[in-house]
Amino acid sequence: MIFELAVRGLYPVMLIASLWLLLRGHNAPGGGFVGGLLAAAASAVYAIAFGACPARQRLPLSPPRLAAAGVLLALASGLPALLAGLPYLTHPWITIPLGVTSLPFSSVMLFDLGVYCCVWGAIGGYCLELLDQKESGE
Repeated sequence: MIFELAVRGLYPVMLIASLWLLLRGHNAPGGGFVGGLLAAAASAVYAIAFGACPARQRLPLSPPRLAAAGVLLALASGLPALLAGLPYLTHPWITIPLGVTSLPFSSVMLFDLGVYCCVWGAIGGYCLELLDQKESGE
């Protein structure tokens, strides 16, 4: 019961930290892969506490669809360069003004988001499947 209570608070904190790693990855260690691993760990911890089915329901898509969407997003991140007549996966940068500060943004962020989703779907789905088999006694 104590573990379940701790996981209820820990799960959203882990997902927020995974998003922070995703966004931080351009200028420091982190990015889509590390953020996706942390998101998968959050799903695994939730599954240990509440079961694989409830953890699977908390994912934005089913694990295979999440992984496939990530791959497609990563592949699509190179298309803006092709449309601009540049080599595939050349990532142009723009600056988004945010009042007191600005946010540099590039299509490489879409690539990282694709990697994040792919890792979360693939590794998270694998963990959930293993825990599901353990629960069913296979």
